[in-house]
Amino acid sequence: MEMTAYHTPALLFESVDGLDIRPGGVYVDVTFGGGGHSREILSRLNSEGKLIAFDQDEDALANRIDDARFIFERANFRFLKNFLRYHHIDSVDGILADLGVSSHHFDDEERGFSFRFPAELDMRMNRTAQKTAADILNDYSEEKLSDVFYYFGELNNARRIAAAIVTARKQQKINHTTDFLTVLEPFVARDKEKKILARLFQALRIEVNDEMSALQELLVQSLSALKPGGRLCIISYHSLEDRLVKNFMKSGNFKGEVVKDFYGNAATPFTLINRKVITPSEEEQTVNPRSRSAKLRIAEKK
Repeated sequence: MEMTAYHTPALLFESVDGLDIRPGGVYVDVTFGGGGHSREILSRLNSEGKLIAFDQDEDALANRIDDARFIFERANFRFLKNFLRYHHIDSVDGILADLGVSSHHFDDEERGFSFRFPAELDMRMNRTAQKTAADILNDYSEEKLSDVFYYFGELNNARRIAAAIVTARKQQKINHTTDFLTVLEPFVARDKEKKILARLFQALRIEVNDEMSALQELLVQSLSALKPGGRLCIISYHSLEDRLVKNFMKSGNFKGEVVKDFYGNAATPFTLINRKVITPSEEEQTVNPRSRSAKLRIAEKK
């Protein structure tokens, strides 16, 4: 497995194998990051092949690959179709997404993605975007905050946490990770501290970056972007993402409701390549502990 200072890609070979690479094909890596998946894809393409990579974080620019077959777009993958059109590409042979946050973001002490470091509450993947985590904590209503923590953090005490935030910010703005952690102290039991804090920071990050809407847009666009026989490979890291991916691959909609045609046949846009989700081996989890929650699903467009 390729190791980089920026990020160690999860399920590297399983996901690229899942693309069933055609050497002269056109592929998209919508989450470039450290470039681990992109380099593996390029290694399987011939001189006629092409790879387009997306990443909205300016830090990923430093990892760009000097290769004539490679195109890098500093943009959110929700704009996939727009950029394919810009490059005069009608359809592609495969799309790969490694969702979530790179090790680089978690380990950057200044970005506010992790509760391990004292930092400004930023959490923007794209630092030109306006809304930060601090803006959410200081400006959202109690009800809206509660929804963020309940739906994106899956926390049953979301309403109580939201109320405590609203009370605290009347005395002092919550702009720093240490400010936030102080508010959270009454709700974080020592034996579950890391798990609860991880969910709270996850919820804020998802809201800051509008991650669930972006994923939905990517999935919908994949239907028109992929050629018949083209593969969609998506690695997710929490149940919210995985549920969306699973339902869409199964049925072509986000509820997972399979529509049947006049003859009673399932009218689904994809053939599932792996009906059972693919997870990292014990060896990979040992080498790369952050891969533990990774789940890979692969589908082929009919």
